[in-house]
Amino acid sequence: MVKYINKMAKEIIVISLGGSLVAPDKIDLTFLNNFKNVILNNLNGRRFYISVGGGKICRVYQQVLEEYGASDTERDWAGIGVTRINAQIVRQIFGDLACPKIGTDPTKKLGSEYDIFISGGWKPGRSTDYGTVILAKTVGAKTVINLTNIDYVYDKDPSKFPDAKKIEKMGWSDYRKIVGPKWSPGLSSPFDPIASQIAEKQKLRVAIINGKHLERLDSFLNNKPFVGTTIN
Repeated sequence: MVKYINKMAKEIIVISLGGSLVAPDKIDLTFLNNFKNVILNNLNGRRFYISVGGGKICRVYQQVLEEYGASDTERDWAGIGVTRINAQIVRQIFGDLACPKIGTDPTKKLGSEYDIFISGGWKPGRSTDYGTVILAKTVGAKTVINLTNIDYVYDKDPSKFPDAKKIEKMGWSDYRKIVGPKWSPGLSSPFDPIASQIAEKQKLRVAIINGKHLERLDSFLNNKPFVGTTIN
């Protein structure tokens, strides 16, 4: 396979890829192949930075560690390890098109000769979403796509409240009222509360899209109406 070499300025797209999509119970090869196709079909004129999360297995490990007295830092390092394994799998599906080195520090740029970069977790006390926001600042992106397993942000937890209302567009202040101000290892929310504070300061636009329906990602990348929530 011929490596795609970047010679011109390109639109920068940062994606936070939920680990629950990569490995809901086991590695989802169908999802990975479909995700690869969407990215490659939209690669022309773009550069993708993809930050991969830990998902369900990450929380399983962290819960067990907590039962045996592990500190938040120890639980975080376990989660970081899972994200980096997931990131290695995602990197592999793109072959020679992706930078061979997995990013582990979002404050540093990897090489300039590739148009696909994959990264995993950063350091204790920081979620994948947080690292993604810092990465967006480092590479100069204005938009972050958060691929998760929900259709929209809701005004309250739809799994607990049948009358929860979907929100298609909202501001950061309203979003933070819903998710609160704190983050902890294994927290499941549409977008990390601490990362949200940084995103607001950076004036980032974040699109929450259900990655189980990758045609929605394709629509967003092509400036078409899509199912999901936009926060800015």
